[in-house]
Parts: sequence; structure tokens; C-alpha cells
Amino acid sequence: QVQLVESGGGLVQAGGSLRLSCAASVRRFNDYNMGWFRQAPGKERELISGINWNGDRSYYADSVKGRFTISRDNAKNTVYLQMNSLKPEDTAVYYCAASDYGLPYSMAPAFGYWGQGTQVTVSS
Repeated sequence: QVQLVESGGGLVQAGGSLRLSCAASVRRFNDYNMGWFRQAPGKERELISGINWNGDRSYYADSVKGRFTISRDNAKNTVYLQMNSLKPEDTAVYYCAASDYGLPYSMAPAFGYWGQGTQVTVSS
């Protein structure tokens, strides 16, 4: 059983920053690669960042590369997404997700466990 709970969303002005957190309730957090997805109104859910089980490899979609940073703290069963230089087009519901160890952390279909999502709104 994997339970994921996101926090840290909110309203921010363009150019600002937010840090999302995702707390995982699992027996062994380092059995899972982790990722962040987002879904904007009228658009499909997209994988924007992923991180492998021990945090030494990561993936970023082109749309967020250089602005967002994913990290994880395995001692706290938590994954983070630091979002800087936010743009109005970053407005979306952001979802934390987990994939089983051994599956790719850079491919959306590998993720099978989901949080409930947190809203991020960037005003212009």
C-alpha cells in the first residue's frame, strides 16, 4: 500500500517560487522512484520531473528544466519539488507519484501510485 500526500501549493505571482512536498506512507520509501506530474485545465497530465530511488539521478521535462528541482529525503519519506521563476503557464494541479524500483523514473506509464494533487496558481 502506497499513500502519497502533497502539500505546498498555492497562489504566487509570476517570477516567484514555491516548494511542493510529498509525504509517502510506505514500508520502504527507497523501493520507489518518485515523480511529479501536473495537469492544467483542458490538458493531459504530464510528467515534469522524476527522481530515482536514491536521489542521484533525475529527469526534467523541457518545460521546467532549469527552473524546477526535484529532491528526496529518504529518512523522511518525502520528495520535494522546488519551483523557481514561475510562469502563468505553470498553473496546474500538481501530483506526486511513485513507481516501483526497477521501472524508469523518466517515463509516465511507469508511475502507478498517485497523490490527490495540490493546486498551483501563478498570476501574471
